[in-house]
Amino acid sequence: MQTVSVRTTQNVFIQYPVASLGDRMLAMLIDSVIVIAYIILASYIMNKLDVNSPAVVISMLAIPYTLYHVLFEIFMSGQSPGKRQMKIKVVRVDGTPATVGNFLMRWLLRIIEVQIMQGMIAIITIAMNGKGQRLGDIAAGTTVVKLVPQEAVTAQEVFTLTDDDYEPQFPSVVMLSDRDVELIQQALEVYRKHDNLRPVMLLTEKVKTKLGIQTDMTFEKFLTTVLKDYSKLTSGK
Repeated sequence: MQTVSVRTTQNVFIQYPVASLGDRMLAMLIDSVIVIAYIILASYIMNKLDVNSPAVVISMLAIPYTLYHVLFEIFMSGQSPGKRQMKIKVVRVDGTPATVGNFLMRWLLRIIEVQIMQGMIAIITIAMNGKGQRLGDIAAGTTVVKLVPQEAVTAQEVFTLTDDDYEPQFPSVVMLSDRDVELIQQALEVYRKHDNLRPVMLLTEKVKTKLGIQTDMTFEKFLTTVLKDYSKLTSGK
């Protein structure tokens, strides 16, 4: 399964799978229903108010229809209502949040791929690309990922120490927060499941700097020791 490392607000990269073609099509269907419902409602209201001005008609119907996706993606951080319902999101292929320029680029090509060509080019490109990208995504350097919930892990659940005589090696780990420990555990899971070094390498340096630790341990042994020490030293809290 193709995955993308998405950077969190804590500057940690978590692996998310690329959104499936089915998820994207369902999201587009939901958005289409919303747009159609809006056009019907707006048309009904204008008809009741006897609005005949071309400028008003364009402002109320054509502009919202045309700008629907790009505006929602800009103001909803890469999601439209349909994407949010399907729990998918536009991100850059390097895992960083997409910019306004990225959204505009994929929207411009969307007019050709989806609206003019009825989505056929987009479907074929996504199916053949392997990275979940249509032409607009390729040009913008973006893709769409599935926001799979990350398993919540509490500090007390990270490790169960069976050896009561275990002696912590890094007493300064008590400076870490429960959230820090959860991120370390998630980064180790990403490394073990996907062989992705970026999260664990980044966290290793951050933890060493924060705690003032110098050690020649491998990153995996170091982070595992930190988790064990934290569990031992905070078990009485």
